Amino acid sequence: MKKTLFLLLTITFVTVTAQTEQKSPYFNFKNGLGFATPDSSYSINIRFRMQNRLMMNTISDEDLNPASYEFRVRRCRLSFTGHVYNPKWSYYLQLSFSRGDMDWSMNDASNYNTGVNVVRDAMIYYKPIKHLQIGIGQTKLPGNRQRVVSSGSLQFYDRSPANSNFTLDRDAGLFLTYTLPIGKKFVTLIKGAVTSGEGRNSNSSNPGLAYSGRLEMLPLGTFTDGGDYFEGDVAREEKPKISIGGGYHLNDLSVRTQGTLGKDLYESRSFEVYFADFLLKYKGFAVSSEYLRRNCDNPVTKNSTGSSRTVVEGDGINSQISYCFKSRWEVAARHTLVSPHNDLLSSIHENEQYGLGVTKYLMKHKVKVQGNVFYNRERNLKTNKDLNKYWFGVIQLELGI
Repeated sequence: MKKTLFLLLTITFVTVTAQTEQKSPYFNFKNGLGFATPDSSYSINIRFRMQNRLMMNTISDEDLNPASYEFRVRRCRLSFTGHVYNPKWSYYLQLSFSRGDMDWSMNDASNYNTGVNVVRDAMIYYKPIKHLQIGIGQTKLPGNRQRVVSSGSLQFYDRSPANSNFTLDRDAGLFLTYTLPIGKKFVTLIKGAVTSGEGRNSNSSNPGLAYSGRLEMLPLGTFTDGGDYFEGDVAREEKPKISIGGGYHLNDLSVRTQGTLGKDLYESRSFEVYFADFLLKYKGFAVSSEYLRRNCDNPVTKNSTGSSRTVVEGDGINSQISYCFKSRWEVAARHTLVSPHNDLLSSIHENEQYGLGVTKYLMKHKVKVQGNVFYNRERNLKTNKDLNKYWFGVIQLELGI
């Protein structure tokens, strides 16, 4: 498949190049493999990445014998970016190929998404003026910080349970981004989206839509190399940099337990998500924290036999602190707490997690080796009893261009 794809790309590129006055294209190897025609009418940049993971879960917090292992390619992706016609028209296409990256899971079994999810992102962008970008297609919603940060730019093996429970993930529709400079340094980013609400690659949609908005403020100026969109201070900011973000999401007539993710509800429900986050980086030191909350007036749905499925509502907070040495070794710590609302105490447990991580960055986030140890505890808040307490360890290798 990769050979066929490469051949098609080569034929397309040669055809376009032959129509220009000059025969030699421009090449760029800064971020992946890039080609551009001499008249700037067409460009393409190709990148790939993979995450290979080894994980062990213990039987309990007292019995450290293995309960299960996870040896797999967690993520394997190929992406294409560039422009067509002129630089105002750009595109972004990202494909996934590993089983764990295509949502082959009973947790996401849905009648609205019955196929294999190869397509993660498929966006066409238009930039009519300098600070405004309009996009149509499928990509990440402007949600919580850990979601909008790429999974290839995380300082731990994966995102937190707070993200897993309350994130907005991807959807298809209309996306807007406006950059508002204020003074010499202060920058404000305004992001919005109107989407279907059923999640990526859905095959149908009901009358309800999803409305998302995010505001980011950078009072001390922009981060080095876009550092507000990767975890840890790998760039070792010479001056303090801060990002303060927050937003709101309304999913009207949601059909899945987490809106764009999860199993199908037995009846549609409307819910709201609120989120806020903070990020500080300075000379290798980084601290970040985010809060998420999903509210639903009537979260429980039932079928004719009495079985129930609920909107996952509650609160989640995730905090991380780290230090990256000049040698590009990093030490990091994480704490996460997820708590259900009172009307769901019988069906959803509180989840608390503590983690420590060591990462060696060989080529920043593109090539890195990660080692993590986590302690996980679940608690039934209705009975005030601890459940499912265990440790797990992870070694993960990330490689990409």
